[in-house]
Amino acid sequence: MLHRLGEVGVIEKPVPEPGPNDVVVRTTAALVCTTDVHVMRGVIPVEPDVTLGHEAVGVVHALGSAIEGLVKGQRVAAAGITPCFQCDSCQRGFSSQCHGRMLGGAQFTTQRDGTLAQYFLVNNAEANLAPIPDELSDHQALYATDMLSTGFVAAEHAELELGETVAIFAQGAVGLSATIGCRLLGAGLIIAVESVPARQDLARRFGADLIVDHTQCDPVERILQLTDGQGVDAAIEALGAPETWEAAFRVTKPGGRISNVGYHGEVHEPLKIPLEPFGYGMSDKQVYGGFNRGGRGWLRRIFRLMETGKVDPTPMTTHEFSFTEIERAFRMMETKEDGIIKPLIHFDSDLDPGMEAVVDTN
Repeated sequence: MLHRLGEVGVIEKPVPEPGPNDVVVRTTAALVCTTDVHVMRGVIPVEPDVTLGHEAVGVVHALGSAIEGLVKGQRVAAAGITPCFQCDSCQRGFSSQCHGRMLGGAQFTTQRDGTLAQYFLVNNAEANLAPIPDELSDHQALYATDMLSTGFVAAEHAELELGETVAIFAQGAVGLSATIGCRLLGAGLIIAVESVPARQDLARRFGADLIVDHTQCDPVERILQLTDGQGVDAAIEALGAPETWEAAFRVTKPGGRISNVGYHGEVHEPLKIPLEPFGYGMSDKQVYGGFNRGGRGWLRRIFRLMETGKVDPTPMTTHEFSFTEIERAFRMMETKEDGIIKPLIHFDSDLDPGMEAVVDTN
């Protein structure tokens, strides 16, 4: 069945075969990401009929001939990026920029079929697959694959020291994860900028001390008031909009840090840096843009935080669907209908093998 750009549908494809260093995973659960919606809209160019998705967990179905340390039937998770961990970029610590390509580690959908399928292939699997601890549900483990991973990287790039102040613009799933990360890193004051009441409640639950509703006030003025005119030590942009990008510079004090994790692919003009808050280039403010880190070790660290009860991201799941309802899940993610934040997709073992969620780009 054909699907036009902007329409997601389900088709059948062959179950992938692993190369020597690959593993094929049978999917048990997945999440739909706003990035998948960007692909659906054509913002991120992909090949025709590519399978969507990059947040999934499952069990090992087939192993490449060179794979060691993994066994069939083992519960595993792969991060939303699957770098090679062998190239110069990976060796330098920039795994998301694998092979020196912008976001080259983001292979699902952009370089190969993604994870919204009954089976998906993971490259360099010994480095990219992490066994899921028995103490964690698939639901919990899913959040390590992208949302927590990306939000935690944003928090780390804010370089917070104990007791410092931080403003986080937007409390979608990544912004909420950044709020969790800032709390874990010991921020003394976390200010979340968000207008949706349900997301405000989650932000408080996850560690935000104060909420600024940008529909009720000028968020820059309010944040400056809350910090006695000084501004915050760090700001995190988690929306991907020119307004929040500029606001992050305006609320950050001299010598502070701006951590960008929002995707600006739908912005059709260059982002502007407000010169006066930037000290006309001499404010000692640092700007860092980053993404999901990926890899077995990184996933294990996030799993550990959940195992010990320090993190429970599952309240971000607002809706649940079966795989056969995937089109409805995408429509709701595009329109943000019914206050959706993250939809959990359940994979029924009775489904026909080879079913995959695709968008036709013709």
